[in-house]
Amino acid sequence: MGTPLTLAFFQIHHYLELLLGSLEPPTRPLQVYSRRKRSTNTTLTAPPGLPPTAAPDHPSITPTDDLPIALRKGKRSCTAHPLAHSLSFHHLSPNYRAFSVSLSSVSIPNTYLEALRHPAWKMAMDDEMSALISRGTWELVEVTPDTDVVACRWVFTLKFRADGTLDRYKARLVAKGFTQTYGVDYFETFSPVARLNSIRVLFSLAVNLNWTMYQMDIKNAFLYGDLNETVYMEQPPGYVAQGRSTVCRIIGEFGFSRCQADHSVFVQTTTSGMVVLAVYVDDILITGSDLVGIEEAKTYLHKHFVTKDLGRPRYFLGIEIAHSKHGISLSQRKYACDLLHEAGLLGTKPVDTPMDSNPDFWNDDGNYLEDKTKYRRLVGKLIYLTVTRPDISFAVGLVSQFMDKPRSVHWEAALRILKYIKASPGKGLLFKRHGHVKIEAYSDADYAGAKDDRKSTSGYCTYVGGNLVTWRSKKQTTVARSSAEAEYRAMAHTTSEILWLKNLLKELGFMYDDPVPMHCDNQAAIHIASNPIFHERTKHIEVDCHFVREAVMSQEICTPFTPSSEQRADIFTKALGGKPFDVLCNKLGMIDIFAPA
Repeated sequence: MGTPLTLAFFQIHHYLELLLGSLEPPTRPLQVYSRRKRSTNTTLTAPPGLPPTAAPDHPSITPTDDLPIALRKGKRSCTAHPLAHSLSFHHLSPNYRAFSVSLSSVSIPNTYLEALRHPAWKMAMDDEMSALISRGTWELVEVTPDTDVVACRWVFTLKFRADGTLDRYKARLVAKGFTQTYGVDYFETFSPVARLNSIRVLFSLAVNLNWTMYQMDIKNAFLYGDLNETVYMEQPPGYVAQGRSTVCRIIGEFGFSRCQADHSVFVQTTTSGMVVLAVYVDDILITGSDLVGIEEAKTYLHKHFVTKDLGRPRYFLGIEIAHSKHGISLSQRKYACDLLHEAGLLGTKPVDTPMDSNPDFWNDDGNYLEDKTKYRRLVGKLIYLTVTRPDISFAVGLVSQFMDKPRSVHWEAALRILKYIKASPGKGLLFKRHGHVKIEAYSDADYAGAKDDRKSTSGYCTYVGGNLVTWRSKKQTTVARSSAEAEYRAMAHTTSEILWLKNLLKELGFMYDDPVPMHCDNQAAIHIASNPIFHERTKHIEVDCHFVREAVMSQEICTPFTPSSEQRADIFTKALGGKPFDVLCNKLGMIDIFAPA
């Protein structure tokens, strides 16, 4: 027999079984689960971090209803500031949305090894090598140890059709010509590259005059040049010729005149109007008022080169071009997103301005950067982003002054510019139809703004047809002794830009009888420009005085006074706060077609 403790345990256990057995659970029918019928509609898959671009066929069914519940809940984000908060495709037209999604889904490699991971890029390199071989670009020879051999690398890009779909992957083998020495390895260089300022002028003219614009691609255009020097390049073989472009010669033979203001812009006057071409190596923009003349020019190029008509421009030199009833917008959305990805700032918290209102870059605090190349590479990429982002011109210009000995404070300032870009990576310029092609300019200066040497900063912006086409933020080379002197030096820079624009438009057939207004907010500088008498205080800026005054006297320009609150060039001379900065961005004609609702 067991102990009294064991008997007590079994008795308690017996009573519990009786008690639980008397409590029978209520009966209820079994529930049967079945999988919902799979939907047949398809959606466009947006890149990581971006919202989907297609809506479901039925309003009560979302595109994710057929996914497992773990995916319907969504992926956990490691950041409170995803890129989708700053970027959206929902406001775009179906064609341009498809183009943007296609562009975002393709990663452009930076190196040969990266390109080998994708068969399409490998095929593009094979096509490039076939073209190099067929043109007899090189011959394999033995070199002596003392021979200067130029290195080479692959450069990759994408080409798109007029409907926004991907046309082809493009690879180019280029020689690193920057390693050569002028006067030793070569004696003359020429590059058939149109100025980006000229490209923006053509976009403004096309919008205001209702011109149709086309883009053409010439396959291996650089192989049509002549190379007089003997150049040795390491394997893989291939060389980008530095001779004069055959493309430009052929265009001239067809009856086009080369513009002296920009040697890569050509114009042809016909009985029905005009045709204008802008050549950037192997990319050509064609526009004008004579549609028949445009087609004849395209046919002529087809006869002499292996060309492809890409239709309306969508993607030109990394610039995304959107056409709408409101005008034409230019942006570098993919370029900005790739830059954020490279810097690891896709999830960073955005800021409202590209630079603090009172930056202190000139003290000795902070360590020098060990890797200067990283800083220079970032600033260089930011400089190209200013092609469609005038709002960051001053900030980028300021950080570029410290390329030689960058400190940690300068690196943080460059990262702040990226954080500002994160707020609106799709922001760019909008070219609207204003019904005229008049020139207008704004000139300003920040007196003694640099704390290390007290040099001033010049800033200007110019408009053609009411659209921003050129701008600049530049530190002056000499110390100004007064604010009037600083403003006057800025006026001299602006006058040079105005005269260049007038010459370009004159060659395109647009004549101006009225003086171009150059808005200035300094009464003393305006007085110097109109006063024919020199004073002792202005003798040291006599050259600038003669230059600006001559332009005023010949009625090339006029200098109306503009209050500082209306001075649009102020954004190019100093770091501004939030509200004034936003106001000037709007006056510059900036827009973000990718902004979320």
